[in-house]
Amino acid sequence: MSNGTVLVSGAGIAGPALAYWLSRRGFTPTVVERAPALRAGGNAVDFRGPTHLRVLGEMGVLDAIRQHQTHMRDLAMVDEAGRRLVTLPAAFASGDVEIERGDLSRILHEAAKDAAEFVFGDSIASLTDTPDGVDVTFERGRPRRFDLVVGADGLHSRVRALAFGDESRFLRFHGHYVATFAAPNHLGLDHQGLIFSEPGRAASVASARRPEEATALLMFASRPLDHDPRDVAQHKAILAERFAGMGWEVPRLLEAMRQSPSLYFDAVGRIDMDRTSRGRVVLLGDAGYGGTLGGQGTGLAVVCAYVLAGELAVAKGDHRAAFQRYEARIRRYARRCQQGAKRVGSFFAPPTRVQLALRNAMYRALTSRPLSRWFEKMVTSAASDLVLPVYPA
Repeated sequence: MSNGTVLVSGAGIAGPALAYWLSRRGFTPTVVERAPALRAGGNAVDFRGPTHLRVLGEMGVLDAIRQHQTHMRDLAMVDEAGRRLVTLPAAFASGDVEIERGDLSRILHEAAKDAAEFVFGDSIASLTDTPDGVDVTFERGRPRRFDLVVGADGLHSRVRALAFGDESRFLRFHGHYVATFAAPNHLGLDHQGLIFSEPGRAASVASARRPEEATALLMFASRPLDHDPRDVAQHKAILAERFAGMGWEVPRLLEAMRQSPSLYFDAVGRIDMDRTSRGRVVLLGDAGYGGTLGGQGTGLAVVCAYVLAGELAVAKGDHRAAFQRYEARIRRYARRCQQGAKRVGSFFAPPTRVQLALRNAMYRALTSRPLSRWFEKMVTSAASDLVLPVYPA
């Protein structure tokens, strides 16, 4: 097997999934992660349709994921008084199985750790792609050479920036910003979610596995903001200003946001690239075809990890042939999944009261008995739109 050593940047979801499959196919993977340990907690992520579930089943992790699933039920759109306007079935937001991101990361790490090297608390500083390998320097560790490098380090990928250029060339803004954070479950929600929307802004709160805690989401329409991605105090000030005067439970959510030690804040957008490989470097997961929200990125990551490792094995390590076949197989599938990131802003926060009323009417019709079965198929169609190749063990 040529090109046997593979450096994978990122130990979230895509990285451990790829490390598992690479080790099964005869490669020697090393996973480097900036964080000092696996990240706990995080938002819930879901898998939907037979394509996602088949890959998880072949990895041997599906039973463990089911044991830790959130068991979320319905998601309701409410008015300012909390009255339900539309109730969406669990499959709409939670797919076939939903799990907290931290639990999923731990399960995938457990599956891969015995056959892969994991290096925490470090990150890639530079890449030099040569005809014989990639020379890599690290922020802390000694320089090393690898045959191939995979960027599985998220929407704001360091590997992508080093190998392809600044993210402004590839990140397409969709006109909204989103924030999530933990909050007390003061509504007593029992594995349910609520959304309250006004023109151009929305607030959502949902219970998960812990009855005392909920996950809050705030989204607002905006032009691109000039802000520091690392300045949490600035993010909290922006949210307080944008959601001032909003009714329903928003004042209590803003108070929880101010106290939260782990606020996530980012623009809603997607990565748009003509190619996700260059020389001996290739991108996987959100680094290559991610969406901030609604792009089915978690399922896409595990499916594409399976395909990338399989194509490298079939090509006996010939990265040029493998990367070309990998991109040919997943490009249409990935782009169709990404379409959800374009629509998520108009779903949560339609721009006008008329469009807000039309949204409610549309989903009320889609969830009615005559259309409910078609609606269930619709929410899994993109995730299932790939015939998985069968690769030799």
